[in-house]
Amino acid sequence: MALTDALGNLVRFVLLHGQRHDTIGVPPLIHGVAFGALLGDRAFDVDWLRADLDARGATAVIPPKCNRRASIAYDKHIYRWRHLIENCFAKLKEFRAVATRFCKTDTSFRATINLAAAIIATR
Repeated sequence: MALTDALGNLVRFVLLHGQRHDTIGVPPLIHGVAFGALLGDRAFDVDWLRADLDARGATAVIPPKCNRRASIAYDKHIYRWRHLIENCFAKLKEFRAVATRFCKTDTSFRATINLAAAIIATR
């Protein structure tokens, strides 16, 4: 999971266990970070996350899941900028060691991502 700024630059990331849902990585990812809006895909459409964002004063720009009883409105114009997050992952995957995960441990993989993000930031 990754947190990017408004320009699509990597700010933070969290490595998750393989068979866990993405929402468990959100609290450590956004802890202590001030932001006005959180863009996410339908996987992040959970009530506790929306309540946490409301308590922070941030806008949840997350489309509702199709199985929601009552549809929740979201700003489609802002959601169009979500491609910048996907671009961040694409830039990281340009590095072969990140894309194929050559690293055997989480620590070395974290270091590889940090190195790749630093190189991307200097471009």
